[in-house]
Amino acid sequence: MTMLLKPIELKGLVENARYYEYTKAADPIGSGAISPIPFAEFGSELHETGCTRIIPLDISLKLGCEGPATSPALCANFVRILAGEALSTNFNATSQLFYVMYGNGRTDFDGTDIPWKTGDFVVLPIGKETRHFAAADSAFYLVHDEPLMRYLGATANIQRFKPTLYTSEDSLRELDIVRQEADALNRSRISVLLANKAMDQTLTVTHTLWAMLGVLPMNAVQLPHRHQSVALDLILDCDPGCYTLVGTRISVKGKILNPTRIDWKPYSAFITPPGYWHAHFNESSKEAHLIPLQDAGLQTYLRTLDIKFVLPNGDAPAP
Repeated sequence: MTMLLKPIELKGLVENARYYEYTKAADPIGSGAISPIPFAEFGSELHETGCTRIIPLDISLKLGCEGPATSPALCANFVRILAGEALSTNFNATSQLFYVMYGNGRTDFDGTDIPWKTGDFVVLPIGKETRHFAAADSAFYLVHDEPLMRYLGATANIQRFKPTLYTSEDSLRELDIVRQEADALNRSRISVLLANKAMDQTLTVTHTLWAMLGVLPMNAVQLPHRHQSVALDLILDCDPGCYTLVGTRISVKGKILNPTRIDWKPYSAFITPPGYWHAHFNESSKEAHLIPLQDAGLQTYLRTLDIKFVLPNGDAPAP
């Protein structure tokens, strides 16, 4: 027997239903229904002085989402901890990564004591309250995926990997090996990707996050490339003359058309929106280092990363 709903009950079920003609809803970014991800820069002055605190790099108002958020899926933060003090965090996130810009101390995570110092990366899965203790004045660059969980209305409750430490000695040694190979092969990009044994499909640092440590030699150019993940770039060290050009289109000869220029500043961060062509330039007399962090772990798993590079001869890639 068919149950007939009362009109008031039926109204409650259908009142949120909407219908759109295809061309009016197929491209919400183009139509303005959803905002594009903007360029944004965050200077080192945010973490150089002041009390122990976490400083979200928040553009949630521009994204039209609940904050704090630096991209639809990720939140980047500067963290400052004064010597002898501690800071507690507790994110609803599947993954968090922090890079120690300077200082030393330790982190208590779910009963595990993790020592850290300048140049180390620490990657953590979900857990209970995390306590960071600083033996000297310290600053982190910390990125987590709580905005993604907030959007999904989900709670992270399964650890997909173990806490992992990437020491400065190990990462710089691996980068030096890559540098020697790049010199022999004349590679444009000199970098090492951080990966985790548990991520044997995506080859990324976590199942949502992607992390790279790169060096840009003096008088070098890293050829343009693009991808559908958002890049949250941290500059480590550089002299004036290091910068990134970003734009939506390239010429047939692989030049970015009408680019926006972002000048690098030590221990400052900036956002590279998804789908934009970008190239890095070092016109100084000193090599520079950078750390891009992206949501490319998730994008790779979804098979939507769509990364493309300008060819070594300078030609644009095939469409």
